[in-house]
Amino acid sequence: MGVESKITTKGQTTIPIEVREYLKIGAGDRIGYEFVDGRVMLVPKNRSALDFAGVLFEENRAPVSVEAMNEAVGEAISDRYERSHDRN
Repeated sequence: MGVESKITTKGQTTIPIEVREYLKIGAGDRIGYEFVDGRVMLVPKNRSALDFAGVLFEENRAPVSVEAMNEAVGEAISDRYERSHDRN
C-alpha cells in the first residue's frame, strides 16, 4: 500500500500531501467519491475542463465523429448504471 491516513472519531481524515499534490487539490477544493469494482476512488470535482486540454492527444490518431463519441458515452453510462445496481 502507498500512502495512508487515519480516520478520527468524527469520521474525518487529512488527505496526505502526496495525494493532494498528485490530484492538484487544495483548501476549498471539492472532491467526490466513486465506487468502482470494490474500491473507492477520490475524484477532484472542481477542475476546469481547460485543466484537461491535450490530455488525450495522440499524434497520428484518426479523428472521432460526434456520433461515435455519443455512443461511447452512452455505453459508459449504461455500464456504470448496471454496475451500481448489481451491488444492490
